[in-house]
Amino acid sequence: MFRPLLSPEEGLLLVEKRDSRLDTSIHMFFVSFDLAVVWINSDLTVVDKVIAKSWKPAYFPKADAKYTLEIHPTRWADYEIGDKVEFKDA
Repeated sequence: MFRPLLSPEEGLLLVEKRDSRLDTSIHMFFVSFDLAVVWINSDLTVVDKVIAKSWKPAYFPKADAKYTLEIHPTRWADYEIGDKVEFKDA
């Protein structure tokens, strides 16, 4: 929130304590640009993705997730529902 933009190389990974649709929901208030949002469960499987539009009230994943990955919209095609992901130290 309150950032002027997000570059294609940047992103944010939000981590919850458990898989949940409610806990991993997001809002886009005070976000002045669109985001590609990817929800990932504790088995590291992509369970949903969406292009979140700026200033929209809420987005919820279609299935329980533990991780919410927010990235530049140009990275939309990098992930598909059902993909397995791996997190590495950057």
